[in-house]
Amino acid sequence: MKKTFNFNILVAVLGTFLVPAAGHAASLLEVYQQALQSDPRIHEAEARRLAALEAEPQARGLYLPQVGFSGSWTKDNTEGSGVINQFVQEPPNSGNFIVRPFPFEQNTKDETTRWQLDLRQTIFRWDQIVGLRRADKIVARAEADREAAQQDLIVRVGQAYFDVLGAEDRLTSTHANRQAIARQLEQAKQRFEVGLIAITDVQESQAAYDQATADEIAAKRSLATAREFLREITGEYVSNLDAPGDEFPMRAPNPASELDWVDLALTQNLAVVSSRLDEKLARDEISFRRNGHYPTVDLVANMGESDTDGKQDTGQGFLDTKRDFETDSIGIQVTVPIFAGGTTSSRVREAVYLHRASREQLQRVTRETERATRDAYLGVMAEMSRVEALAQAVESSQTALEATQAGFDVGTRTIVDVLNSQFNLYRSITLFYQARYDYLMNVLRLKQAAGTLQIQDLEEIDQHLVDRPTPEEAFASEQEE
Repeated sequence: MKKTFNFNILVAVLGTFLVPAAGHAASLLEVYQQALQSDPRIHEAEARRLAALEAEPQARGLYLPQVGFSGSWTKDNTEGSGVINQFVQEPPNSGNFIVRPFPFEQNTKDETTRWQLDLRQTIFRWDQIVGLRRADKIVARAEADREAAQQDLIVRVGQAYFDVLGAEDRLTSTHANRQAIARQLEQAKQRFEVGLIAITDVQESQAAYDQATADEIAAKRSLATAREFLREITGEYVSNLDAPGDEFPMRAPNPASELDWVDLALTQNLAVVSSRLDEKLARDEISFRRNGHYPTVDLVANMGESDTDGKQDTGQGFLDTKRDFETDSIGIQVTVPIFAGGTTSSRVREAVYLHRASREQLQRVTRETERATRDAYLGVMAEMSRVEALAQAVESSQTALEATQAGFDVGTRTIVDVLNSQFNLYRSITLFYQARYDYLMNVLRLKQAAGTLQIQDLEEIDQHLVDRPTPEEAFASEQEE
């Protein structure tokens, strides 16, 4: 459905400010591409995805042979003396044994080189079996989270982008209102001087002008804040932004059924997908922690060598010694846990409770997704009707202002009536533009809830955006004229 409202009234009302843009205005897609390069959240999500991808090689690596090598070189010096007590027959062959001390001295120098190569191959380890199963889910969850972060970036960019446009509209409207009131105030002063109106009309015009000045200051502050939020995402200020043009189309959601969108969201919404994987991982964690009750079986093999070169003092000189040993072994190692003080059972119970929590989290995310989907769908439909109604309100407000001004000229309406009609017109214009931005945001949120939001959706919106000046450029042009 396309809106049929004629924008000529808006051009006539805000014609002073609708001048050509001073330079190239950034489109929504360009701002998104800039945010994609600068936004810390999307970079954080990408880094977490890359980290999660390492879960598969880590789990697979534990099942492959584990080979280790160790080596050592030692140098020992031993020097000292002592006494050894021994039983001896005294006299010899008498059968009578006595203890006699024998002093000795020792002086040895040894150099030993050892190396050993160990190999361990898993035959059965339940934790590694579960780890392989969990790794696939961890990677899938990381991919879903990364895609969700990209969709979230699209929505955040769109919200910040249209917030800036809305703030610019409000500033332009409040400025135009203040300028119009200034003209009314000048006319009121002239009429009072010639006695056509009372001083109260001048005072009321002055009060309205002061209020409009305050409103314009607040609008400038709101615009600065909106631009700051956009800069937070993109990393730098964007001077000009494209805005929806006069022929901007509004289309009803496809499929047209709210229930179809809810079914799509419960199947494809990335937050729901991630929560489902969380629940499965929590269930696997229970099996993982039960490993403390299961035996482990490993094939263990090793081979090594030890070489020792030494010198021993015999009292008549040093005697060289040499010892060389080679060892190798292979076997099956079985480890059976018997009792760990109740730690394993406690860890299993903890995992059961965490799994219960993940199920409740999945239920919560599912309900939130259904609510968000219905809200976005209704928002799209409501904003379409609201845009049409506000377009008519602008026309009606323009007609009412003209009639009130004519009544004031002939003395049947007061200056307050004129000021109120004028304020209502600018308010209707601002609300009309804001309703279009709200429509676009609800379209993006609906597709995000359904898990189908893509960069192509921004490209489609970009086709209907046109250049327009910033309020600052429009005000500068006004002063030059």
